[in-house]
Amino acid sequence: MSVTLDDIKQAAMQIQGDVEDTPLAHSRTLSKLSGADVYLKLENLQFTASFKERGALNKLLSLSEQERSRGVIAMSAGNHAQAVAFHAQRLEIPAVIVMPRFTPNVKVKHTRSYGAEVVLYGDSLDEATSFAMQIAEQRDLILVHPYDDEDVIAGQGTIALEMLAAQPKLEALFIPIGGGGLIAGNAIAARSINPEIKIIGVEAKRYPSMLSAIKNEKVVFGVNTIADGIAVKQPGSLTVPIVKDYVDDIVLVDEEDIEAAVLLLLEVEKTLAEGSAAVGLAALMKRKEEYADKKTGIIISGGNIDMPVLQSIIARGMVRSHRMTRIRVDLRDVPGTLASATHCIEDCGANIVHVHHHRNFTELPLQVVEVEFILQTRGEEHVQEVLDRLHKEQFKVRSLY
Repeated sequence: MSVTLDDIKQAAMQIQGDVEDTPLAHSRTLSKLSGADVYLKLENLQFTASFKERGALNKLLSLSEQERSRGVIAMSAGNHAQAVAFHAQRLEIPAVIVMPRFTPNVKVKHTRSYGAEVVLYGDSLDEATSFAMQIAEQRDLILVHPYDDEDVIAGQGTIALEMLAAQPKLEALFIPIGGGGLIAGNAIAARSINPEIKIIGVEAKRYPSMLSAIKNEKVVFGVNTIADGIAVKQPGSLTVPIVKDYVDDIVLVDEEDIEAAVLLLLEVEKTLAEGSAAVGLAALMKRKEEYADKKTGIIISGGNIDMPVLQSIIARGMVRSHRMTRIRVDLRDVPGTLASATHCIEDCGANIVHVHHHRNFTELPLQVVEVEFILQTRGEEHVQEVLDRLHKEQFKVRSLY
């Protein structure tokens, strides 16, 4: 095996004091909802809000003085970029970071703020990787690969050391998979300490690159995913064999599952997780029966999410939980009728967010207007209460969600 438990323990000593020993938080509410005994490893509380600091720093510390003077280059959709840039700045190592053009702005902004030279290139991490390789050769830079590197893998594996030190009785770990560095390092560490522990990898259904590599199957990737941090088309040559040997299962999660997990972490735990960091919880909620009553660790790998994305997730979650709903009411187009309808809604305690009249774009008879209301409500039962009240007052009403 290219990486051993001793390598991971050595990495832990190297990076100690320069990265956070993040909390392993027990969640009573998520335990109740899932049926498992849930522990969250909050890597979103690292300074750059991601676990990537561990592997990046371990790699940078392994470089000789001559290699440091040459400078480093990394390619990343964001979290690895910030980690390399931040610790390279601390260690006074020149850094170039190549990022895909559509990387969330918050990640680009933070990477630049750490003093790195940022190059935006390509529509995917694979295109950015090819370009980074060209720059590395042209400028004689040391490559800090985001996952296919022994020092990086060893650094990431320090998470499991901390988790099992804090809760030695963990029976299962849910770990996101992109290129495989995170799960490879932590699978080695966890399984070496406890051979009976279950290791479950999680991929976005639109980017099942590791599962496809293990099964030797062709895959058609989705256009995009909110789990952009694990949207990798080609896993590492080092990581695939480790995953084959150490990982018990790989779960694929849909976009809706990921959105629900982000919102659940925000509402229940008051912790902000990006899409790729929430996939472990999404997978557990899909496999509740299998892990009922098991002490289960979930790595919340990062918290770097664009505010417009978060805003959309919250709004869509409100709609799915019926706390934001849309109804359509047919009214006579005469004074006072709209006021009567809004009075019914007010009496039920719902809040009207938006009202829109449809006079022309409708097939209703003349002198009848279609009015669409967007309402804030307390949930599905409250929505039904509003509909029932309008029906009782002889309004023709229908719910659009």
